[in-house]
Amino acid sequence: MTRKIGRFEAADGGTLFLDEIGDMPLELQAKLLRVLQEQEFERLGSPSTLRVNVRVVAATNQDLNDLIFQKQFRSDLYYRLHVFPITIPPLRHRREDIPLLVAYFVSIYAQRMNKRIEKIPSEAMEALLRHDWPGNIRELQNFIERAVILTTGCILNPQLSELLTSKSRVKPTTLKDCEREHILKTVQETNWVIGGPHGAAARLGLPRSTLMYRLRKLAIVNERPSTASYHWKWDHTLLA
Repeated sequence: MTRKIGRFEAADGGTLFLDEIGDMPLELQAKLLRVLQEQEFERLGSPSTLRVNVRVVAATNQDLNDLIFQKQFRSDLYYRLHVFPITIPPLRHRREDIPLLVAYFVSIYAQRMNKRIEKIPSEAMEALLRHDWPGNIRELQNFIERAVILTTGCILNPQLSELLTSKSRVKPTTLKDCEREHILKTVQETNWVIGGPHGAAARLGLPRSTLMYRLRKLAIVNERPSTASYHWKWDHTLLA
């Protein structure tokens, strides 16, 4: 009978990715904490202890501090994982990534389905850029996969009616979200002019340096897309 090794043992000397760490049951969190703290574990049904050297990368779309307050996530595990945190804004706050992601997903699924898709209509890209994508990249990925399935020619045929009828606008619920929405609306109204008597900083009653800091802190970037970026055509070798 072939012995099956666990994830940590298989990842010894490498990296282990733990997705949706916020959904992990409390009893499993305790076991994970021991592995991270002591770098050792026992195989199921074995009395011997094994040591491992594994880099752990964990991801979640939940607020772990809220889960700690609700006693659904261990604070000691949180601080053990919180060595080098990376916060990624939702897709609606980094729309400049959408064209690149669309191009990638189209090429991947076209290759899998043995199709040659050479162009994305500009009106389709406009609609994709306007959509809020509450499901983030996974929602965009599934939408593009469905579009590739429904495409019969060389021009992508996305079902834009799904986006037009979707009530996907995410309303801010926290103080930070409200601040971000207010600052974003102000810089958009001033056409992204920050300084000067008629700039966004003056409207908000902030020094220019303070507003620049808040823009970086809240991951607010100029989302005005270039018209030229809507027209897509790839060489066949990218899809071969």
